[in-house]
Amino acid sequence: MAKKDNQHTQRQLRNSYFTTVISIALVLFLLGAVGYLMLNAQRLSNYVKENIGFNIVLKDNVREAEVRRLQKYLDASSYVKSTEYIDKERAAEELKKQLGEDFIEFLGYNPLLSSIEVKLFAEYANPDSIKKVEDVFVSFPQVKEVFYQKNLIQKVNENVKKISLVLLGFSLLLLLIAIALINNTIRLSVYSKRFLINTMQLVGATKGFIRQPFISTSLIHGFIGAVLANGLLASGIYILHKELGGFIGFDNIEIIGVLFVLVVILGMMLSLVSTFFAVNKYLRLKTDQLYF
Repeated sequence: MAKKDNQHTQRQLRNSYFTTVISIALVLFLLGAVGYLMLNAQRLSNYVKENIGFNIVLKDNVREAEVRRLQKYLDASSYVKSTEYIDKERAAEELKKQLGEDFIEFLGYNPLLSSIEVKLFAEYANPDSIKKVEDVFVSFPQVKEVFYQKNLIQKVNENVKKISLVLLGFSLLLLLIAIALINNTIRLSVYSKRFLINTMQLVGATKGFIRQPFISTSLIHGFIGAVLANGLLASGIYILHKELGGFIGFDNIEIIGVLFVLVVILGMMLSLVSTFFAVNKYLRLKTDQLYF
C-alpha cells in the first residue's frame, strides 16, 4: 500500500513538473515571438524607407564625365545608401514598357533627360532630412531638378511610428500576462507541497533550507522551458525565413542569439522570483491555515 502511494505521489510530481515546464515554455515562446517581431518590424521599416528613392534629373547638356563625378560624390556621402545612373535611352525603354507604345516614333525625338536614382539610409528617410538633402543636390550645377514623392514619405514615417507604438503596447501587455501565467503556474505547484513545507518547519528546518530545493527546481524548470521555447522559436523563424526571406531575417545570428539568451534569462528569473514569493507565503502560514 505504501509503495502504491509513493508511486502515485511520484507520478503527481512528474505531472506537476511537466505542466509547469510546458506552461513556461509556451509563455516564453509567445514573448520571444513578439520580441522577434519587433526586431523585424524595425528591419521592415528600414527596408521600406531605404527603397523609397528619389530622382536627380540632370540637365541635357551635362557630359558623362561630370555625371560620373557627381555619382561618385553621392556614393561617398554618409546619407546615401546607393545610386543608379539612368541615361536617356534606358529611361525611354522603361517608359515604352509602361506605355505599351513607342512614343519616340510618334514625337520624332527623345524628350527624356538622364537622371540618377538615389536611395538614402533609413535614418535620413524622413521629411526633414530629405528636405536638407534636396537643398544640397539642387545646388549642383549639373542638376536640373530633384523629384520625390513627399506625401508617400510622410505617410510611411507616420505609419511606422503608429505600428511601433502598437507593437510596444502589445509587448508590454503580453509581458504582464506572461508574468501572471508563470506566477500562477508556480504558485499552484508550490501549493501542492504546502504540507511538506509545514512539516519541514515543524522539524526545525530554516526558511533558507526549505526554500533552496524549490528555488533550484524552479531554475531548472525555467531553463528547460526556455530551451523548449527557443527550439520553437528557431523552427518558426526558419519557416518564416523560407517563406518571407526578404522581410523576415535568419541571417543576423547575433541578434537572434541575444534574443535566445534573453528568453533563457527571463524564464529563469520569472521562475525564481515567483517561486521565492510563493514559498515565502506558505512559510508564513500556520498549520490550521493550510486547509483554506
